[in-house]
Amino acid sequence: MSRFRVIPPAATRLTRQQMYDIIRGPVITEKATNVSEHRQVIFRVPLTATKREVKAAVEGLFSVNVTAVNTIRVMGKLKRVRGRPGRRSDYKKAVVTLREGQRIDVTTGI
Repeated sequence: MSRFRVIPPAATRLTRQQMYDIIRGPVITEKATNVSEHRQVIFRVPLTATKREVKAAVEGLFSVNVTAVNTIRVMGKLKRVRGRPGRRSDYKKAVVTLREGQRIDVTTGI
């Protein structure tokens, strides 16, 4: 027996507006389309979003069961705008894995 008591994480409660703020939109690229064959969907999320918040938002908006959430922080590229150096904004992507037999059609609206 362990001396430590494991406390389960509290369920993240979000309002509908907070869910829409967390899920900014789906990522529609060739790689994201290939990943969808493995029950995964990629969304853009705010830099401050946590995995628990993303899971709660996807489950609340799309009525699916999420088994895993992986996040990727993408640093903005340095680009030139009219000859002057500029920088694209940083952003975060969330790769959401769904339970067997469930899917999200990102081509339709919520």
